Amino acid sequence: MRTTKQLLTSLFFLLLFSCNDDFTASEKKDGLSSLPSISINTEDLSPIVSKEEYVNGTFEIASEVEEENLVTNIEIRGRGNSTWAFPKKPYQLKFSDKEKVLGIPKDKKWILLANYSDKTMLRNELAFELSRFSNLDWTPESRFVELSINNEYLGVYQITQKVEASSNRVEIGDDGYLLEVDQISRLDPDDVHFQTSNYLFNIKEPELEFGEDKYILIQDHINLIENVLMGSNFTDPVEGYTKYIDVASFIDWYLINEITKNNDAIFFSSVFLNYVPGGKLKMGPIWDYDISLGNIDYNGNETTDGFWVKDATWFSRLFEDSEFVSKVKSRFDHYYSNRDVFQANISSNAIYLNKAQQRNFTKWPILGEYVWPNYVYYPTYDEEVIYLNDWLAERLEWLKIAINELD
Repeated sequence: MRTTKQLLTSLFFLLLFSCNDDFTASEKKDGLSSLPSISINTEDLSPIVSKEEYVNGTFEIASEVEEENLVTNIEIRGRGNSTWAFPKKPYQLKFSDKEKVLGIPKDKKWILLANYSDKTMLRNELAFELSRFSNLDWTPESRFVELSINNEYLGVYQITQKVEASSNRVEIGDDGYLLEVDQISRLDPDDVHFQTSNYLFNIKEPELEFGEDKYILIQDHINLIENVLMGSNFTDPVEGYTKYIDVASFIDWYLINEITKNNDAIFFSSVFLNYVPGGKLKMGPIWDYDISLGNIDYNGNETTDGFWVKDATWFSRLFEDSEFVSKVKSRFDHYYSNRDVFQANISSNAIYLNKAQQRNFTKWPILGEYVWPNYVYYPTYDEEVIYLNDWLAERLEWLKIAINELD
């Protein structure tokens, strides 16, 4: 049942949406109705049908708000696992040279998230906002845009920094590692990976060969960490797990994923870690939240109650340490005390997208229809946003009580 505060919030949203049909010219310049536009044309108007093979093309971005226009050559291909099967597809871009995009620092590779099954199109951005309040080393920056490819309007997308090693992204220096926990069925044929007793780790960077020295180093080190964590003396202040892992990053990453009840965060997929020899293993960056925050109809993750990530093998073990539990309790208060900021992120972005979402759902008329793995599918955009807002509020309230009761 909704609280009085949540009902007032819902009414606030309804009033905002009903009053935002027409914006003045000055409001448009302030970004209330006009998203940047990206136009991509492939060579010979070739279709983009592969996640492996790039297609050459041109890229043009125009923005009244950012006062930025960029025209350049690119390569483009598909990306994603389940999301690639949707009619509104995600893409990876590769510029010839490093380029700044809408104020985001320069780099060559960029991601266009389609957010097809998330009908608010806000969940990834909301997760990024949570991460910006964390101590994780880096959070992907992104901007909402409207995309056209080969003169076909494709709707609202989110252009986002790619999770990769870079001075402007995940900084691991010359000898560090970027790892992703994943499933063997999801790996590409040339992915270099290793298996511990509990998880499969895909070595995203650097590019390595099976069996070479750097491969053996990281394989042995992660196995060492897991053995210490699962060992009888794992809480030892000198030789226990705290010698090897960056506890603060583990706690922040845990809380972001427990708050959002991110289905894949039980170390199933899109779980990134980074390690620089001589330092400690760190969690992050975060990635892939379109089926979080109640947008899922299995594993009980549609509900706002219940722990999820806490039961993942590594975290389940960490929660056996009372010192770790105490730190989680203290850190959760930081997120809970900023709950109004997170809900403001939802409302401000929903208003910003109000005009563009209408065009998006004219192109993709899926409001009120089931798209895997929707738990709810409301007939209007504002109802989808209200559901997200209320889900987050209820989740935070449940966690406030449940985390406080942990031993």
